[in-house]
Amino acid sequence: MIDRKKDISFSTSITKNLFLNMNVPFIKKRKVFYVISGLIIAGGIFSLVSRSLDYGVEFTGGRTYKVMFENEVNFQEVRESLATSFGDMPEVKMIDNRYKALITTQYMLGDKSSEGSAKVETKLNEGLKDISAYEIIESRQVDANISAGFKTSSINAVVLSLIIIFLYIVFRFRKWQFGLGALLAMFHDVLIVLSLFSIGWGRVPFAMEINEAFIAAILTVVGYSINDTVVVFDRIREFLTERRKGEPAEVINEALNSTLSRTVNTSVTTFLVLLIIFIFGGDSIKGMTFALMIGVIVGTYSSLCIATPSVIDLTKSLNFKKKEIN
Repeated sequence: MIDRKKDISFSTSITKNLFLNMNVPFIKKRKVFYVISGLIIAGGIFSLVSRSLDYGVEFTGGRTYKVMFENEVNFQEVRESLATSFGDMPEVKMIDNRYKALITTQYMLGDKSSEGSAKVETKLNEGLKDISAYEIIESRQVDANISAGFKTSSINAVVLSLIIIFLYIVFRFRKWQFGLGALLAMFHDVLIVLSLFSIGWGRVPFAMEINEAFIAAILTVVGYSINDTVVVFDRIREFLTERRKGEPAEVINEALNSTLSRTVNTSVTTFLVLLIIFIFGGDSIKGMTFALMIGVIVGTYSSLCIATPSVIDLTKSLNFKKKEIN
């Protein structure tokens, strides 16, 4: 179309000058951003200590059954009936509505045989038979040793990815401050996603399990966040090189504002796709999709409001004037 001299527009009358001459005071307001993030993380840590997380069977070990009931059920009644059958209280979670439940039990966890699974299912049927007509639509089993290994591997995967990305940023920008700023931003993103999952589980109408899909989502969030941060850092380096005589704080703030168009467009586009998947996708991926949506928002925020301000506070050689950054 370009070769044929056709007039191609990549904007509308509304969006054409939407981000032109933006001057958001990211640097001057950095302490406000620190406080906002600090409060969210503090609330999340309190929730993590008091409520913990909704660990899936991959982390706890056990057998899990997804059950569809014919009628609406009282989930506390389901728990009590199963506790009588199993001898201890299993975990019963509502999925989407009061017709569907996810039941996890560690009854006879050490018995991996088909006979053991049959006995567990017999106990499950004994506990559910007087509740309502039902159908077991999915079941799986995870050994305790496998869950322990999965937990260790998950932690190692996240930590190793953060370390490698830190080293990559240091190598690329030749300053450890950039690497540490990016690392703080990624750590900030992971903590906020974990915090919201701790605060939200049991209070939202979908499962917020910490499972293998969640770990995949966390690693994706880390990748998305660092991609956005690298773009911002590249623009800062470019502006500082071109405008050596300008006040560094002003130049960096101008660089951040110049990335808003790309950053917001990318984030909104990605978020809309995830939102559609969240609304129309299956129950099993709602938790993962929710984590990704939060990660896109937080990752965009941290690239502009945490990573770069952290670099400024860690760097003395830029000789920022107090009147420019305080």
